[in-house]
Amino acid sequence: MKRLPQIALLPDGKRLHLQDGPIDLVIEAKGRDANVSTAYQAAAQRFTGLLDELCVELAELRSAARPDHCALNGVVARRMHAAVAPFAADCFITPMAAVAGSVAEEILSAMVGAASLDRAYVNNGGDIALHLGDGEQFSVGLMDRPDRHGVMHTMTVDSDMPVRGIATSGRHGRSFSLGIADAVTVLARTASQADAAATVIANAVDLPGHPAIIRLPANELQPDSDLGVRLVTRDVGVLAEHEVEQALEAGAAQARMLLTSGLIEGAALRLLGETRIVGATGFGTPAPHAFQGQTINNMLQA
Repeated sequence: MKRLPQIALLPDGKRLHLQDGPIDLVIEAKGRDANVSTAYQAAAQRFTGLLDELCVELAELRSAARPDHCALNGVVARRMHAAVAPFAADCFITPMAAVAGSVAEEILSAMVGAASLDRAYVNNGGDIALHLGDGEQFSVGLMDRPDRHGVMHTMTVDSDMPVRGIATSGRHGRSFSLGIADAVTVLARTASQADAAATVIANAVDLPGHPAIIRLPANELQPDSDLGVRLVTRDVGVLAEHEVEQALEAGAAQARMLLTSGLIEGAALRLLGETRIVGATGFGTPAPHAFQGQTINNMLQA
């Protein structure tokens, strides 16, 4: 018998929860009741079997992406590759770097394709795909780092902004990181683009060879990791103030390149109590204040 995902409304009666293996989505839509119901049905229908689709091509998804060729067949798999392809010529990256954002994007696409909605979001563990109709806004919670709870500030994404994707990466997240950032949050035009870019920027926040940084091969921690024998960060000891600045500047330089090339709309980089903002004007009001010492990784009801 084919495995079925868990599908249920959350206790508030407004948000839909979809879970299958490692994929855990929280969804909310705003619009006419009939349209919201139709959108939720479409989300559940598209979600069923999606993990199986990805598993069919898992070996290729865990392999280094090529910038000029995609051998993948699935819609979500190809979206994952498209998101990482701009980085593949310059660094090791696999399509798995964009899996969470790509899944969120696919479910949101099914929803807005099935019904007219004023606003909707799909939150895949902090990687978020947004739909905003004219005049709509969306509030996101700003947290100190992704493995802690407690919203500190909020920021608003307006419908007239190009941002439709939010993602956070770093050594405290769900996946391994080659860098030392506590968290890097990226705003981009799509969730898949934000996911891939957050990974790349977080990897760039680093002090190669520093004795206070503990690293281990990824496959010693997780045998099937797509990073293989590459060293991932497990702990960061005491760093001097100028070393923190040096690491953040390395990541910020990467973020500025992506901002200039149009791959992101902005980024917030966090390391050991210090924050660096790139493209602050793209974050909207009250982003400059909200990002003081915070990063994004949680959703608030707006």
